[in-house]
Amino acid sequence: MDPELLAELRDWHLPEAPSWWPPAPGWWALLGLALLAAAALGLWSWRRQRARDPRRAARFELVRLRQALAADGDRRGHLAALSRLVRRVALAYYPPDQVAGLNGEAWLDFLDRTGGDGAFGRGVGRALVDAAHRPAPDGVDLDALHALIAQWIARQPARMGHIVHP
Repeated sequence: MDPELLAELRDWHLPEAPSWWPPAPGWWALLGLALLAAAALGLWSWRRQRARDPRRAARFELVRLRQALAADGDRRGHLAALSRLVRRVALAYYPPDQVAGLNGEAWLDFLDRTGGDGAFGRGVGRALVDAAHRPAPDGVDLDALHALIAQWIARQPARMGHIVHP
């Protein structure tokens, strides 16, 4: 053996530590899956919350009631159904002991305090109470009443479970 050749040999050395950037392709795939799962969970949660909103369900019911009125022309039944709809929405947002026993002027006052701005007690909203005592509710402006009810529904709190005390 030639001693000069042995002198040219280098000592043992360890390889460099792997860099953390850029990540390996498997980490990119895992990150993509995590982002996709987070987006799917967010969309599911948003749709679920939206579906549970009583205001949304009430708006659909109001449209359905209008279609039923156009089909059968039963104004008295329509007014009764509108009254039930408003009461169901009120029970979804306010404590039952404050809503369930109300009728007549007290009911209209409650509706005015919770978003009616006086249109129930002194306006077209009176039809919800008066129509039950009239022989034929032909003089009621149903378009104005529908608009008032839609406005009252829209003024209810945005979140279910957030009970408001008027």
